[in-house]
Amino acid sequence: MSALCEQRFPERFVLHPIANWRILNSQEATMTSGVIAEVLGGKKVLGRSIKSFAELAELIRKGLPAGSLVVLGEKLELKNAALSEKLGIPQRTLTRRLSRHSRLTAAESDRTVRLARVYATAVEMIGNAEKAATWLRTPNRALGGELPIDQLDTDLGTKEVENILGRIAYGVYS
Repeated sequence: MSALCEQRFPERFVLHPIANWRILNSQEATMTSGVIAEVLGGKKVLGRSIKSFAELAELIRKGLPAGSLVVLGEKLELKNAALSEKLGIPQRTLTRRLSRHSRLTAAESDRTVRLARVYATAVEMIGNAEKAATWLRTPNRALGGELPIDQLDTDLGTKEVENILGRIAYGVYS
């Protein structure tokens, strides 16, 4: 690059790291969508492999297979009654969908994927699936003594739990 160009555009040195950050995040996003799909049962339960957030979003709109709740419940060590409460699905509706092998609604699927995403993040940050599931079901001081899993019913609560997991990953007291 010429000296004149460097004088005119010295910010190129500032923009370059931002571009790298965006590339890294897009690579993470692709990996994360696959991890979320695995938490929900992978190709065996979902009927296809998920390689991007666009494919995951399409599946959410179509409705997840009800069997994905069984897999997620096993990973979180939650019974169907507790899982239906956390996801806002009436117990009888959940039982009916599971027995008929039907699909969840788009809204139910979205809440299910949100729970799966936070669980996958917890596993990544904590480093152990069992400890991550236990952490989500244990009162947390940073949440005023509330359970992290109880905060996942809203977007803001979910962001707060994800912030705490981020602080754990960087060794910040939470």
